[in-house]
Amino acid sequence: MAGRLPKVVCSGSDLKEGVVPPMSASIEARPPIPDRHLDAPPGHADAPVIRILIADPHEVIRRGLRQLIERHDGWQVCAEAATGADALAQASRLRPDIAILDLSPPTSAAVDAVREIHKATPDTELLIFSMHEGEEMLPGMIDAGVHGYVTKSDPTSELESAIAALAAHKRYFTASISETVRSAFLKAVARTPDAGASHALSAREREITQLLAEGRSNREVASCLGISPKTVETHRAAIMRKLGIGSIAELVHYAIRNQMISP
Repeated sequence: MAGRLPKVVCSGSDLKEGVVPPMSASIEARPPIPDRHLDAPPGHADAPVIRILIADPHEVIRRGLRQLIERHDGWQVCAEAATGADALAQASRLRPDIAILDLSPPTSAAVDAVREIHKATPDTELLIFSMHEGEEMLPGMIDAGVHGYVTKSDPTSELESAIAALAAHKRYFTASISETVRSAFLKAVARTPDAGASHALSAREREITQLLAEGRSNREVASCLGISPKTVETHRAAIMRKLGIGSIAELVHYAIRNQMISP
């Protein structure tokens, strides 16, 4: 983990994926940590344990990640996986707080694998830790559920910052990745006609559209507006239907075109 890229923490206002291909046999997981005390302050003896799944085809990388993670109080590796299929199985069974996934290489199959993991355990924060920047796949990975991306050339502190950010349900992309994401979205905006020009959203729908486009999760939107996550999901479905779109990436395009958020 060499290199010295500046740190960028995305707290929701920036844009908010990759899993390893099948390579070797699965690795036995530790049992889940019981009795998480969700209301305890950080550093307290009863503070929540952040359970982390590591998925990487290389044992030496997994070992190094485990050592890095477990030197932090309150962080614990609950499982390791060497293949995409095993990562999906372990995530589905253990439902970790964070899954650190290697993306080798960044292909549409990797995006599909990320999507399956997110579908199986939507509350798990997905962090890509890869040697690839994957410019072409980044928008798809973000849409599939990835909330963070760190390259293996970044310093160790970047990965630690990313884990801390995702543990707080914030997004984290290193500087080079953030610029790649931004450029990809701006290119897509330039190619796409205004999908929402003939559709009128209610005031509440516009609020939700803006918050979602800023990168906030359903849970965060619900907290901001004082409504339930289920209500947010209902509004989100109505927004997608009215705008004729099918993904968060398209929603971001719409919000930028209509000056609801800044690119």
